[in-house]
Amino acid sequence: MRKFLFSILLLVWMQDGISQSVASTHNRMALFNGKNLAGWHQLGGQAKYEVVDGMIVGTAVPHSANSFLVTDQLYDDFILDLDVKVDTGLNSGIQIRSESNPDYQNGRVHGYQAEVDPSPRAWSGGIYDEGRRGWLYPLDLNPDGKKAFKNGQWNHYHIECIGNNIRVWVNNIPTANLVDDMTHKGFIGLQVHAVDEKHAGEKVYFKNIYIQTQNLHPRPYDHIFVVNLIPNNLSPQEIQNGVKLLWDGKTTHGWRGIHMQHFPDHGWIIQNGVLTVLPSNGQEEGGGGDIITEREYGAFDLQFQFKLTPGANSGVKYFVKEFYDTHGKSGIGLEYQLLDDERHPDAKLGVNGNRTLSSLYDLIPRRNIPAAFKPIGEWNWGRIVVYPDGRVQHWLNGYLMLEYHRGDDAFKQLVFMSKYKNWQNFGLWPEGHILLQDHGNEVSFRSIKIQVLK
Repeated sequence: MRKFLFSILLLVWMQDGISQSVASTHNRMALFNGKNLAGWHQLGGQAKYEVVDGMIVGTAVPHSANSFLVTDQLYDDFILDLDVKVDTGLNSGIQIRSESNPDYQNGRVHGYQAEVDPSPRAWSGGIYDEGRRGWLYPLDLNPDGKKAFKNGQWNHYHIECIGNNIRVWVNNIPTANLVDDMTHKGFIGLQVHAVDEKHAGEKVYFKNIYIQTQNLHPRPYDHIFVVNLIPNNLSPQEIQNGVKLLWDGKTTHGWRGIHMQHFPDHGWIIQNGVLTVLPSNGQEEGGGGDIITEREYGAFDLQFQFKLTPGANSGVKYFVKEFYDTHGKSGIGLEYQLLDDERHPDAKLGVNGNRTLSSLYDLIPRRNIPAAFKPIGEWNWGRIVVYPDGRVQHWLNGYLMLEYHRGDDAFKQLVFMSKYKNWQNFGLWPEGHILLQDHGNEVSFRSIKIQVLK
């Protein structure tokens, strides 16, 4: 009897699975018929697109701009599946929610792109904003995702664009999770990247291109890092990952002035979801003074967006202790430097550039990564990660700018040679406050988030 009941249950389960599979298949639509390029047209450069053996084959030509084969139809929310193979010398990508308008750079294709990158950098599956903002989700944010793409082989891309959330998988490994509200609808495109004479003739292949636009069911949340560009917002996956708003975007809750029991009554303003330190005399503790978190933190992943005014100087400090006697100046702690490097003289002081933007102030200079920097007056995204094992990282706009180990011999030697040498146990406390510095210049903050690491 038990075997009979088990057989009945197994049959029901199999039929239910088949029904779901059939329903899913019925909800999908082929974007490519395997025979010709009906439903597609070309934009941008002059790369050659053709149908060969049921595949779309793009061939690079020299001295051409980036080329795109794009859908005639526009799509907003969808789930896209396709297979991609690329010659190892050719970069490519899959455009999603992308546009080409005469009033934007003479019709230049722009919008989100799921990267196809066979180079040693291995950023396949990251999200690039073609013709617009550059990298939004570099794969250094998700090291495990860099292992997903297989050079010289077919790779399966699964892309979900649902609401403000864009998620990418390569060969069923999650590679990127972006939350952004800039563009909600656009075409899908297949890119052949611009090349020089050396790489002319190299090819990228696409097949099995299917889209689903109804009855969308996103895959379960995973635990990869989320880039959320919507100010003061937490996505469901961020919440599941344990990320919390360190500043709520509206009040002074959770913050106070250093050496105070309350938030400063002047020098800082909250307006339209932005926390701004007002300009005063350009000196430390210039107006209302530094502000710190009421709580102390040990291992954590801290994110913050900041906007500098021309010539501005500020900083985000961590492991701050109030019992240091600073004679009325800024609180003492490890500092992620915020600075207009071109206009502020502090950038040329210190040693080897260790007082420049995103450096560990007066201790470790940042790496020289030109793509990491946005112009003064635009929002930048900073990140400080303090791991439980003592490793510390500074990030800027998704790029790793420096890494060190808090407390090792190299760190102690750097402190000994710095302005902090006389501060007992500097940077070595198990916990400390997080601080936003008032250096007398106007600097704005938003999207301040923290994840406590264990």
